[in-house]
Amino acid sequence: MNLAYIPSPSTGVIDLGPIPLRGYAFCIIIGVFVAVWFGNKRWIARGGRAGTVADIAVWAVPFGLVGGRLYHVITDYQLYFSDGENWVDAFKIWQGGLGIWGAIALGAVGAWIGCRRRGIPLPAWADALAPGIALAQACGRWGNWFNQELYGRATDVPWALKISEGPNRVAGTYHPTFLYESLWCIGVALLVVWADRRFKLGHGRAFALYVAAYCAGRAWIEYMRVDEAHHILGLRLNVWTALIMFVLAVTYIVVSAKVRPGREEIVEPEAPDAVDGEDAESGEAKPAKAEADADEDAPKTNGEAETAKG
Repeated sequence: MNLAYIPSPSTGVIDLGPIPLRGYAFCIIIGVFVAVWFGNKRWIARGGRAGTVADIAVWAVPFGLVGGRLYHVITDYQLYFSDGENWVDAFKIWQGGLGIWGAIALGAVGAWIGCRRRGIPLPAWADALAPGIALAQACGRWGNWFNQELYGRATDVPWALKISEGPNRVAGTYHPTFLYESLWCIGVALLVVWADRRFKLGHGRAFALYVAAYCAGRAWIEYMRVDEAHHILGLRLNVWTALIMFVLAVTYIVVSAKVRPGREEIVEPEAPDAVDGEDAESGEAKPAKAEADADEDAPKTNGEAETAKG
């Protein structure tokens, strides 16, 4: 019998009058706001303008949600398309099921579109947002707590998670892998912030560090989970994905540091409505070319005097 454990919510829905607020969706929304808020602060510190991160997030977030859901449905298709299952449930995102790999991949496509429209380099934007994404994941994992899902092996440690009887789950106490990953993501965010300040990471290397650090933790946390998953050579599919992404991220950091050392000096172009003739760096007005030409063509008083004497 466990004397201490983490209780699970009796319900994953909070009724605000006629509006049901689902815990899973609430955690995702909080995570998005945290990522945009922190990313905006870092973007301004890099020389960008306030609001740019949010403008691009308008593209990245919807793409990311679709990508995350697609990855989950494709890799766990048996939950929706096998005998006895209802394929309509594949659209019920509030019941849980977002794959971070698909969210980042398709979210990057949306971010690329937004950055291209603003004339902003995607790697610089990704670097600014990287620790915020990790914090968003830390918030989002608590949605799994509301849904009583994605827990680890049975255990009697004092911080065990108590799971109640329900569909596809057996009552007991298990490793709270949602909590492990949430804490790990906070550590990843702190690591990226520290490394970025210490080494002046640029050209996507801060984002690559986030990917590598997250994957390192996700591999061992994923190994602890007991929910149904596809296996390849004895390892869960997500473990393989984490290992492959870790190698790719580290490779990118090494190669990028040699090919494009340093950090971008300019991350965002000047506003399109900037006054003509203003210095892009200081904002001081420069003489217009027409005025300069007029000065050159103007008759010289001393020259006229000398001609008169002659």
